[in-house]
Amino acid sequence: MTLEFSSSIPQIDEIYNRELYEYLLVAQPGVEVYEKVMAEKQCFYNEYKEKIAISTEPLITVANFLAMEAMEDTIIRWMQRICSTQKSFIVTLNNYSGFPPHTIYLRVQNATPFQQLAKELKVVNTYVSSCSCPPMKLISNPHITIAARLPEEVYLKALTKYAHKSFHESFVVSELLLLRRKHQYDICKPINVFGLQPGGNQLFN
Repeated sequence: MTLEFSSSIPQIDEIYNRELYEYLLVAQPGVEVYEKVMAEKQCFYNEYKEKIAISTEPLITVANFLAMEAMEDTIIRWMQRICSTQKSFIVTLNNYSGFPPHTIYLRVQNATPFQQLAKELKVVNTYVSSCSCPPMKLISNPHITIAARLPEEVYLKALTKYAHKSFHESFVVSELLLLRRKHQYDICKPINVFGLQPGGNQLFN
């Protein structure tokens, strides 16, 4: 799909003189799976006393990027166009893994729909980069974090245990949510919701 940039791109000197915000385009589990993942995060906290597990929500980050607030309307329009052509899809969470040396996460069984989204979002990355902002981080290994930024000794201990634990749940992604925050420790605020087309496949046919 070819898209043309809006002519109302902020000037470069305007970019340098304004604050960068962090944006996250995410998929969120349905209520039942959300609660089950939160229960897993609570169990992790109960055992390892790492508050990061219960202070973060279960989300799958599709894209993470920095941009000026003045760019927001253009980014939203582009993402709306992209999402309006994408069909909803089923996500299956299947057991645990880790990113050395600090993150325990739930694996997404089929990464293909997320990789397709990342491919389509490259055109937004071109716009972001053209405004002298850092390149977008597009999803390559979709997952839901149980706990991140762990001390290495906690990570190694937890990974040994979680490698033998099982978790298997599925949910439908029918929309993506755009969040914004000032920095990685700030509370994310929802900016926009992008609906996907009906996928034609129900989860529990």
